[in-house]
Amino acid sequence: MPYRLFCLLMAAVGIQAQQTPSINDLNAECLGNVIRLSVAPLFEDVDAVFNDTQIINLTPGLATQCGFSFKFDPMGNAMFFASLQNCFSQNMDDKMFSLVMQFRLPGNHMTEDPVYRVGKTCSYTPWTSREILCDRNYMEVSVRRTLPDIQTIPKQPTGGPKARSGNFRRGAEAVASGYKMTAVVFSPSKNVMNVDEVQRKGYAIANTPTRLVLRSPHNAEETYLQNVAGVPMRVLSTSTFFEQKWLVTRVDATAVCPTPEAVAFTPEVITWYMPKHIDPLFSSDAFTMLEVYMGIDAKRLDTEEMAARNYSVLVTEAHIIVEIPVGAVGGYFKSHIQDDQYFVTYTIEPMLELLWIEEVAHENTSYKVLFPITTPPMARPPQFRNYTPLDTVPEQAVFVLELGTFNLDVELLNITFPTMVLTVAECNARGFNVQEQRSPDNTLKTFRMEVPFSDPVVFKERRAEQGVTTFTLQLIYGLVIFPEYAPFSHSAVVDAVLLDIVPPSVTGNCDQENFHITVDYRNQEPFFVVLVGKRLLNHEFAQQYLTEGDTDFTITLPFSSPDAVFESVHSSSVRSRLDVALLNPYNNMTIKYFSLACSFLKTLTECFSNGTMTALAVKVDSVPGLNPGQLTLSDPACGPTYSDDRFAYFHFTVNSCGTTRKFINNVMLYENEISLPDELEVKLNATTSSEEEYQLKVSCSYVANITRTLAFLTRPRDNEPFAETGTGRLMVRMRLAQDASYNTFHQEEDYPVVRYLRQPLHFEVELTTSSDPKVALVLDHCWATLNEDRDSRPRWNLIINGCENPEDPYRVVFHPVEADARVRFPPHVKRFEAYMFSFAGDAVEPSGQVTKFTQQSFFFNFRVAIIPLKKN
Repeated sequence: MPYRLFCLLMAAVGIQAQQTPSINDLNAECLGNVIRLSVAPLFEDVDAVFNDTQIINLTPGLATQCGFSFKFDPMGNAMFFASLQNCFSQNMDDKMFSLVMQFRLPGNHMTEDPVYRVGKTCSYTPWTSREILCDRNYMEVSVRRTLPDIQTIPKQPTGGPKARSGNFRRGAEAVASGYKMTAVVFSPSKNVMNVDEVQRKGYAIANTPTRLVLRSPHNAEETYLQNVAGVPMRVLSTSTFFEQKWLVTRVDATAVCPTPEAVAFTPEVITWYMPKHIDPLFSSDAFTMLEVYMGIDAKRLDTEEMAARNYSVLVTEAHIIVEIPVGAVGGYFKSHIQDDQYFVTYTIEPMLELLWIEEVAHENTSYKVLFPITTPPMARPPQFRNYTPLDTVPEQAVFVLELGTFNLDVELLNITFPTMVLTVAECNARGFNVQEQRSPDNTLKTFRMEVPFSDPVVFKERRAEQGVTTFTLQLIYGLVIFPEYAPFSHSAVVDAVLLDIVPPSVTGNCDQENFHITVDYRNQEPFFVVLVGKRLLNHEFAQQYLTEGDTDFTITLPFSSPDAVFESVHSSSVRSRLDVALLNPYNNMTIKYFSLACSFLKTLTECFSNGTMTALAVKVDSVPGLNPGQLTLSDPACGPTYSDDRFAYFHFTVNSCGTTRKFINNVMLYENEISLPDELEVKLNATTSSEEEYQLKVSCSYVANITRTLAFLTRPRDNEPFAETGTGRLMVRMRLAQDASYNTFHQEEDYPVVRYLRQPLHFEVELTTSSDPKVALVLDHCWATLNEDRDSRPRWNLIINGCENPEDPYRVVFHPVEADARVRFPPHVKRFEAYMFSFAGDAVEPSGQVTKFTQQSFFFNFRVAIIPLKKN
């Protein structure tokens, strides 16, 4: 059969298409072996335009059979996917593919439906030996075919049907031009169908210039499930037979696609498991994975895009694991109602694109999966929030209510009150100001409403004994989910309590040391609680600072109390502020607020005749993040001698800490500045950009030529101070280093250590148990013996009275010790270098003669003195 004729029975509508402008390449993309069309509005019908004349309506069944799929989101946007080898593409030598689609939008009875035509031409080369495409509604496999070797086939058949059946060639490479497709055998059922029966069963089979294409619905009768590496996979396995005279050839084609059971869910992450070795597609275990790509909606993503969306792909020994955060960019949420409860699901369509080559057959396979994933329903109960301000009079008060959050497919239709049902438009006409508010990323919405207390839908109840009125609002939100028009509701009751008595008055004044705040409650029982600064006025607080009258009470509080805040500091005064609030005990709303700020005379800097200064720095309200303990004078090394969370006290001499001096007539002026070090100032401003810099200037002045009289008395000491000799136990360790770096040392298992004559030995002696930096280790005497008895003979002195032995022809060399990561206190460590020697024959005393070295052990005995270090 001609290669351009697809083996599929179609009901072709032979009518001329409506004459509309052709919109080529509009919202159309070529994505490998898939064409993707993006259609913003909802359409009523989709047609394929075949040979520019025939319009074929794509029903769901025909779309599956021919290699088309659709995707819709809750906002009405649609994506249309088509395999390059679909039934209606114009195929040009398996290199160029041209597709024209027609979309009809809903019209009305007065006009014809508007029609939009979109065309796209894509090139796709080179093809791999086998290409598998898994879409949401079908699986497709395309295999390469070549001419068979027919040189050995006899000119005339000799054996009838039995002989004919033996002359076929297996494998993916078969079928030449002129062959007739006769039968398809499905495995493992061994069902045999002719071409007409195959297509009547819903499958599609096509013979292109160089390839054989087979397509099947996922749940077709001849597909079956197989567990591959623990993942359920849907398999379609076929053998297609072709005949040419006495020659029969066979093409095997297998498609394997994942099932929804390949996905695991948590509330935060979607995990998709894809077998790395898809067993039904391999003839052996030897293969090389060449490429692994991930994408969304059939489009590949690069590494940066995946990182920005927090996607991940992990290739393990057995699986390729894709992880996608729930709610990530590329998917969408959909609303659902179950038992009048609000749920959401999240849907996303990831793509995996693999390329591998089998090392035995040397055939490569391109494997692409478009895999829509939808999470199980997740409960998202709407939150009802009441933002009603209660510090106003009832005539001006309104309920400020919010309900949310919802997905964008939820709409508010009406609100039911106890006496009426109002649509959104009627609510706004009544002054309820119903608004839909979107989240910053335009993915969620809330419904906000304002209902005046004075409206008849609000129920009012006055409680005279408490001096309050309760306002109650009962309402039911009527909502609906689009586009399925699924209704649901949410009920709410909100109360507000307002005072209907005359509020008290608050006044205040200051003296030299205190705030005085008077609260007059005007012949009524006090119905409020008092907040002083940030502290409630409790019984203990009141006993210390409160004085009661007949209809009022007065709070007397020192200006330096922690309940007050400092606003500013000057050389001879401090400005302090006290905030007082009267609160409604029923709802904690503010009834009255009062603030009093005064300047108090205070000496912050004191100057002494001996040339010392003291300064007091206080934390001010404009720098709330300040830690007074971090303040310094002009010299950052001069910090406070005392500090807490509100004060810092400095004591210094006028010739230190960066103090400057200048002469004004007969007066010497010393000045300094209290502030944060530059690095702390930068850090503070980085965290709280609105805070001011803290700077406090302090100064002292002295008359240059004044004379002062000073008296003093001395008394001789009874005795001079001296250090008393003591005894104690200290641990000393001696080790033999491997070289002059003293970084590595011989271990116990290394001994005896072999050395040649005159080869240097590097010793380190360390005081190990002391952490006193004022103690030093001194090597008083050091000698070598031939055995372990320190008093045995022969012996040779290496160090005498802390110095080298002057009679030694190869004297000890002392090495300096400096502090490093291992040595914390250099005075605790001594290092020296001695040269290898041997004792001469049976001599009783050491001999200067050097003899040939033999392997023997040397034992060094030390007498160590510990002396305290003297101050310079």
